[in-house]
Amino acid sequence: MTDTVVDLSGYVYEDGELNHSHNYLVPSVLNILASLSLAPDDRRVFELGCGNGAVAAVLTERGYQTTGVDVSTQGLEHARRRHPHLPLRTGSAYDDLAVVYGRFPIVVSLEVVEHLYAPRTFAKTLYDLVERSGTAIVSTPYHGYWKNVALALSGRMDAHFTALWDHGHIKFWSMKTLRALLLEAGFQDISFLRVGRIPTLAKSLIAIAKKP
Repeated sequence: MTDTVVDLSGYVYEDGELNHSHNYLVPSVLNILASLSLAPDDRRVFELGCGNGAVAAVLTERGYQTTGVDVSTQGLEHARRRHPHLPLRTGSAYDDLAVVYGRFPIVVSLEVVEHLYAPRTFAKTLYDLVERSGTAIVSTPYHGYWKNVALALSGRMDAHFTALWDHGHIKFWSMKTLRALLLEAGFQDISFLRVGRIPTLAKSLIAIAKKP
């Protein structure tokens, strides 16, 4: 893992608190985690793209042992001030994170994959971080035919595709394409949740993928 990573996240964090997207992402992630058969003495979670540490803090409060990495130096500065007890470090999906941190029964990555130029590298890193019979939980903004039609008719397509956001969203995922990415990496038993609004116009898509 590199010691210095250029901040290419595109995010500007004002503090170490949850943001608006967490209102629908975090409850869904907690419900998914509650549904898994985790050993009481092994509730380790790795967060790939921990941002400002707010999600890791919630997971830790709920009894999970959370470790995380992010490329955003600004986000990590807020995390260290607001959540100094959390083991959050500089790192990216392009690093060999499993060598540094080992493998985990749960790996969470929220709203990250849409920012990456090399999503297959992300998927490989994700797969390597998950231990056998473990679970990956991956969210990304939802894209589907009817939602795109609605965006076009509403005149909001330009804003939605964030073309003027430096280092912003560069990949736009549907259930079909995200499933293909995760299957190619080696995951199995992939299921999906659409969260935020009604399913057809969902804000985000959450994939739950199992490592055999």
